[in-house]
Amino acid sequence: MRIQIAQRADADELLGRNPFALLTGMLLDQQVAMEWAFTGPFTIAERLGGELSPDEIADRDPEEFAALLARKPAVHRYPSSMAKRVQQLAAYLVEHYDGDAAALWRDVPDGKELLRRLNDLPGFGKQKAQIFLALLGKQLGVTPEGWREAAGPYGEQGSHRSVADVVDDESLARVRAAKQAAKQAAKRAAEPG
Repeated sequence: MRIQIAQRADADELLGRNPFALLTGMLLDQQVAMEWAFTGPFTIAERLGGELSPDEIADRDPEEFAALLARKPAVHRYPSSMAKRVQQLAAYLVEHYDGDAAALWRDVPDGKELLRRLNDLPGFGKQKAQIFLALLGKQLGVTPEGWREAAGPYGEQGSHRSVADVVDDESLARVRAAKQAAKQAAKRAAEPG
């Protein structure tokens, strides 16, 4: 299936063929617009002059890599801290999966184990892990037994809660509207009286 999260053909093409790029986009998806986060891996690859690989990123000098992410336009609102997180993710994949990001989900026995593996990634908490698991199931056909349950509400069919549900402009607008409604509901719930 064709990925259409970044809403930019070249960036989405990279996300669709490079599992590390997709994981990196998910990692960057905080405190910036979803499209900007998922364009980040393409921008990094372009600035490195080629493909995006865990081995290359893990071996980079941390200060040089942070400067690469900070170059205008910056890859993220917080380029230094995100550069560190991307390098931690890359190093983890090199150490635990020989630099093969897809090994995280290839031949995984069930959704519970896949969630555990994703949750173990640096920079991935439970929610981010569940969203990414839902993305794998809904858009990449990675559907081990129990994947929807492990993904929690993000795995629900027909939902529009997260990046896992973005397949075109219309679904992006629906996800944005759902997130906005959830923020408003949380705000109302927090108001006194």
